[in-house]
Amino acid sequence: MLIEGQINIREATPQEDSLIAKHFYQMWQDIGVPDDAINPNWLEITLQFIEQARRDLFYKAFVAEVNGAVVVGSASCQLYSGLNPNVFIPEYRKYGYIWCVYVEPAYRRQGIAKQLTSTTVNYLKAVGCTRVVLNASPSGKPVYEQLGFSSSNAMHLDL
Repeated sequence: MLIEGQINIREATPQEDSLIAKHFYQMWQDIGVPDDAINPNWLEITLQFIEQARRDLFYKAFVAEVNGAVVVGSASCQLYSGLNPNVFIPEYRKYGYIWCVYVEPAYRRQGIAKQLTSTTVNYLKAVGCTRVVLNASPSGKPVYEQLGFSSSNAMHLDL
């Protein structure tokens, strides 16, 4: 079991983008998405997405290190680009979006995801966001609820 003092959350470097992309892929595998449902170019697609988000949407990623050397988790965040035209002034509505909160299986249930999520929330608050949005996996939902996230009115229809 880890001791909290051994965990360090820090900003990821652009050189760690491939690691962030790998965590994104592993996250989908962990929630049961079959390999044949994931585009074979997932790495290139994710790296291009990160590059564009860093350029246009204040993207930032954070990693969790153990003993200052081994990265065991990560989380990404950015401004939410929205699904419709944003006609509101930023003081009224400027949403942030958190994606790919991932912790290696051997290090789960030790508060790392909570620390990563809190760090992303603090960053989004610092860039002026008025609300933070994320999509939770069943195992992540209790973590986010502990941090004050509530269920939204988002609805979906599987076709």
